[in-house]
Amino acid sequence: MERDDLPALRALGFKDSELQELGLWAPATGAPADLAEMYVRRSKSKDTFSSLREQVRRMCTHARSESKQIRHVWFEQKSASKAYVRREEFDGATAAIVDAGLSKTLYVFKTSRLSRRGMGQVGLLLDALEERSARIYVVAENLDSTRSRMILAILSEQAREQAADISTFTKLGIDSNKADGRFTGGVVPYGLRAVSGKLEHNPAEYPTARRIADWLLEHRTPGWIADTLNTEGTKPRHARTWKGPGIVALAHSVTWAGLVADREKMRDANGKDSGKYHRGGSPLLDKAGHPVSLGQGVITFAEHVKIAAILAGRAQPGTSIGDRTRGKRETVALLSGILRCGLCRGAMANGGANYRCYARQVEGASSCKGVSTERKRVDAAVTAMWLGHVLSLSPESPTLHAIALEWLSYQDPEKEARKAQVSAALESAVGREMQLRKERFVLNRLTEADYEYLWRELNAQIDSLKTELAELSRGSDLSPLMEPEYLSALWANEEIGGQRALLKAALESVTLLPARKRGDRTPIGKRLTPVWRDSDTVPDESIDKALKAVQRSRERRLAAGTSAGA
Repeated sequence: MERDDLPALRALGFKDSELQELGLWAPATGAPADLAEMYVRRSKSKDTFSSLREQVRRMCTHARSESKQIRHVWFEQKSASKAYVRREEFDGATAAIVDAGLSKTLYVFKTSRLSRRGMGQVGLLLDALEERSARIYVVAENLDSTRSRMILAILSEQAREQAADISTFTKLGIDSNKADGRFTGGVVPYGLRAVSGKLEHNPAEYPTARRIADWLLEHRTPGWIADTLNTEGTKPRHARTWKGPGIVALAHSVTWAGLVADREKMRDANGKDSGKYHRGGSPLLDKAGHPVSLGQGVITFAEHVKIAAILAGRAQPGTSIGDRTRGKRETVALLSGILRCGLCRGAMANGGANYRCYARQVEGASSCKGVSTERKRVDAAVTAMWLGHVLSLSPESPTLHAIALEWLSYQDPEKEARKAQVSAALESAVGREMQLRKERFVLNRLTEADYEYLWRELNAQIDSLKTELAELSRGSDLSPLMEPEYLSALWANEEIGGQRALLKAALESVTLLPARKRGDRTPIGKRLTPVWRDSDTVPDESIDKALKAVQRSRERRLAAGTSAGA
């Protein structure tokens, strides 16, 4: 039996023989008090694996000195200073201790590897571990959270300040390089390559990229261009096929014209950096008001402006065609994201009165011949399927419980949003408490009276936030939603948004098989193959049989037509 983390350990460069020496070969067994989690984080891709391997070796040596076995090594390459970055491996390591109770110790090499978000995050984690008699041990700094919580708090705040300094200097370097016309990283547009900080034509891609530009200047649509390239067998740099939206993104790219792009960063509701940029952007201008060049481009700046005007001329306000001013659109089709094409097994998209194969729509006939059908009749058939399935379930069914939870989340999205706000506020308050202690006991800038007053006010705020968070986390009464008849009545009274919430909780997907021939009168319900979330059966075999039957029917018609022509 292999360890679950063996692929990750081998990816770090460990040989099987060394893993056996480190005690990381066989699955760890024993009581939770004798087991530990190990968290290893890589900040940047240029950080060497040799350094990470040495960190693992030292943590394993310390674990042996404490007579503990490493249950799982959690490794990821993520930032620890950005609140919007979700660290799945870090969450998994803490959940194994806090939620599952599989072990009692979390080993990290340094405090900065644990988190760079300060005591606001680390303090809450320490509280959760303390409630379960668990701990964090920082090997390089020899810190045990059960005995050195204050020192760990100070070091975590220091790591956060270092992260802010790193971010400032990094931004200064990027801004300076942009002003000097140097490529600062990211995806190089198709047809170009980056050499020594400048862009130049990529010989393998430039001819195709220039053809795309010429077609756009000739008023060819992005969908037509994608279909033509796919028919020719021309491949994009990474994707399997060309798509219309990809052509549009390329056309709007300022960098495709060999210019430095000036794009605005996205901010959340609190004005904090979300780590994303708004699409498009405009050329960065120098002091004389001229665009800053990055080197060679596939198109000129004048051609970039002309192509943008051509695409904007096709925009239809209030529709999905080129209108970027409307914000997030409301879903109007019941089966968007659920219905699958029976030919390519890909998603089907809303095409107005019909559902159409998305691959056929954006990649052309070279990708998939496509399946389409009237939207109303498929919606009616799936509604009947859902009602029949739900009414056949017992009140104890896990599916009914999932539907109830999904419905409550849909009905009260403000609760989840408030929960996230309270969690962030609590993290911030705990961080301020640590800063307050630092001001009093380390820097000695506060009198005892001032400290006591501020501490009481801040502690009252923290208690209030913890109480509110506990109240928001309390489960709601689901019993009224556990009756199939009640859900059936609920469906009838809801609009598309509510029906989709109910549908997706029970139905994973539904595949629409192609018609056998033009004017096929097969009831639409018999061409639909649903995959219910509570079903253990895999529908691929039935779909394949149906597809083979369709193919045989087409072959017979083709043979009949050939013989008639003869």
